[in-house]
Amino acid sequence: MRKFYFPTLFFLIFAVFFVTAKAQTFYGTTDLKTFREGRDKEFRNKEESPLKSEDFADFKGLNYFPVNSTYRFNARFKQTPGEKYFQMPTSSGNSTKYKKFGVLSFELNGKLYSLTAYQWELPEIDRKYAEYKNFLLVPFKDKTNGSETYGVGRYVYLKIPESNETILDFNLAFNPSCAYRSGRYSCPIPPKENHLPIKINAGEKSYLSAENNK
Repeated sequence: MRKFYFPTLFFLIFAVFFVTAKAQTFYGTTDLKTFREGRDKEFRNKEESPLKSEDFADFKGLNYFPVNSTYRFNARFKQTPGEKYFQMPTSSGNSTKYKKFGVLSFELNGKLYSLTAYQWELPEIDRKYAEYKNFLLVPFKDKTNGSETYGVGRYVYLKIPESNETILDFNLAFNPSCAYRSGRYSCPIPPKENHLPIKINAGEKSYLSAENNK
């Protein structure tokens, strides 16, 4: 995803991910190695990274939980046709248009949980970057937020499933760009229906910035 600085609409929406020609090779993938290598490369590129300039010298890579297959699911997916767009609040106090596209259901430790997958309304972006038209955002909070992970929540991206089952892998969970101190981004806040009452000990953890290490 490319950083954007000018149009307000772009600023609000593309806080979720940078639109670059290379981003399509790892955002939305279910291959963990491909995703993490792509994201690390993005962070090391000053033209794309959400890091502040003073953080680059101390950047040694993103911080992750150990890979855990327990948090990779063949989730059930139920589409929710007929939903209307609504304004999803963002970290800047503004809002962005999304609609509920479907519900993912998965079982962990004998209990059933669900998360909603959302689709954004960005006709301008869909026309210019057709590869993102079939992406869904799954923003979520869990009991690690504020301690082990970013306080506002984390995201998982999915390509629109072609059946009633899809891979939901929390090892692919990542922090929104507004977690990285630059102040250039405004990120959608996970709605209450996507607040999980459990810990998801997988995916990206809180970022230890240069400032925190001083």
